[in-house]
Amino acid sequence: MNTANPSKINRLILAGSGLLFVLLCFSFLGCTDDTQKVTNFNTLVMKDEFSTPGAPNTALWNYDIGTGQNGWGNNELQFYTDRSKNVTVQNGYLVITAHKESFNGSSYTSARLVTKGKFDQAYGRFETRMRLPWGQGMWPAFWMLGADIDTNPWPAAGEIDIMEFRGQNPSTILGTVHGPGYSAGQSISKSYTLKDGRFDTDFHVFGVEWGPNYINFYVDNVLYNQITPANVTGKWVFNKPFYILINLAVGGNFVGSPNSETVFPQTMLIDYIRVYK
Repeated sequence: MNTANPSKINRLILAGSGLLFVLLCFSFLGCTDDTQKVTNFNTLVMKDEFSTPGAPNTALWNYDIGTGQNGWGNNELQFYTDRSKNVTVQNGYLVITAHKESFNGSSYTSARLVTKGKFDQAYGRFETRMRLPWGQGMWPAFWMLGADIDTNPWPAAGEIDIMEFRGQNPSTILGTVHGPGYSAGQSISKSYTLKDGRFDTDFHVFGVEWGPNYINFYVDNVLYNQITPANVTGKWVFNKPFYILINLAVGGNFVGSPNSETVFPQTMLIDYIRVYK
């Protein structure tokens, strides 16, 4: 897949990768036709190319401000801010930077952006092209939450982690879903490891293609996982709109705390975010 400008040809390559996955699944896993549909979504409905320097587009993005004490933490160590020091658009990228500093009772600062109340969608292709930070305790993520979360608290609202990354494992990312009966340590997850290279030294495209009763996970043009209702251990809650989140956490249950070898500041570069239907 051309990570700078996806084309119809690259979409066909992507579809071919999905078809190969389906054939292998039929051959070796005995999957059913209902759970192995692979769909291409070609109509662009939302994009942010981060072409305007300064603050992120306020028509699309809100900020989560504060710490895990706000009710959405995982024993993380950072304080999320809206300062340009932590989040800005420059040179065609959204730049999220984690600093080691004392701020409002926390030892680190970073940023978390959300499209809650400004953009959500049920089904489609959601993708981003980014270069990740690295080091023990770094936890970048590109993910989604059910838009009904205020009236249907987590994990009942559902969560789709398109990409999560442990900074101490620079060649491996994970794609995961959380829902009622399969959240936190019981989430449904699969990893993808680069054969050569690291996610902190080059840009890669992370995405899902999501339709009724399936979520397909991709890195570049590789379909590496499909999750269906048959794979979860509770109610399937992914047939409704979700909104997007992108953040760089420091520390927490998933990655542990930074150590003496973790260098700061750490920067996450996002080239674009695009959503298709």
